Amino acid sequence: MSTSYFEALDPRFSAFIIPVCQLERLYSGTRWAEGPVYFADGRFLVFSDIPNNRMLKWDEQSGHVDIFRYPSNFSNGNTRDREGRLISCEHGARRVTRTEYDGRITVLADNYRGRRLNSPNDVVVSSDGAVWFTDPLYGILTDYEGHKAESETGARNVYRLDPLDGELSVVVDDFDMPNGLAFSADETTLYVADSGRSHGRDKPHHIRKFSVGAGGKLTSQGVLADIDPGIPDGIRLDIDQNIWVSAGDGVHCYAGTGELLGKILIPEPVANITFGGPKLNRLFITASSSLYAVYLNTRAAGAK
Repeated sequence: MSTSYFEALDPRFSAFIIPVCQLERLYSGTRWAEGPVYFADGRFLVFSDIPNNRMLKWDEQSGHVDIFRYPSNFSNGNTRDREGRLISCEHGARRVTRTEYDGRITVLADNYRGRRLNSPNDVVVSSDGAVWFTDPLYGILTDYEGHKAESETGARNVYRLDPLDGELSVVVDDFDMPNGLAFSADETTLYVADSGRSHGRDKPHHIRKFSVGAGGKLTSQGVLADIDPGIPDGIRLDIDQNIWVSAGDGVHCYAGTGELLGKILIPEPVANITFGGPKLNRLFITASSSLYAVYLNTRAAGAK
């Protein structure tokens, strides 16, 4: 593939392009690839294949892809906590879990005030150890990505799990379909995608921006950007606080002030992204049936 996969819409985007680097398809054969998380200590990437009810592991040295977990309870989003443990959102079991060092699974959250969660979708862990996750309906709408069921909470919330007392609290309750989320490097800002348009052309397809206060209190700063074509899903920030987000035609890059700087065009809809590699300058992209990667002239937010 040539560098024609880059589409610069603002001169600032050219600084991120490395002309000699290619867009690489690392693996193909998923039904809906999601939730990439990079393990620098093991030089591998774990990602979800939701409809196939499995998690896959791509080895950076060999390039091989193997089964990481099967069944996976239709896992979706994944991240690591501040101790390096895997945190996963499970559509099928309607819960957020932590994989301990010895492989045991600890349930972090599976209900809110006694009512089962819908289908936790994506998750991030802040520096204080709090676990933040979104809870749309996707995993209970059909049996394809989970188990068809009715919502018990009657809501589609963004939650925060307190690291000290384990209390689960609603931090935002007015989303249509809350999806990907990411913090700025200093954790004063939280970005959350609303992908409601997946089930109605008149529904939201934007990224919202929130100021983060004491105890996880959020204050809305409005909509950063509407994502088109398609819907926003996974979100990551780079060291200059640009926002990279998945879309129907690839990956879009936005300035912190909301201008669309450019795109990485992918031949299938993109679900999620993450920075990885030894220097955190390689963007891994999970699309419908494939895992892609491209080196960029920038790095993940917080990279040294």
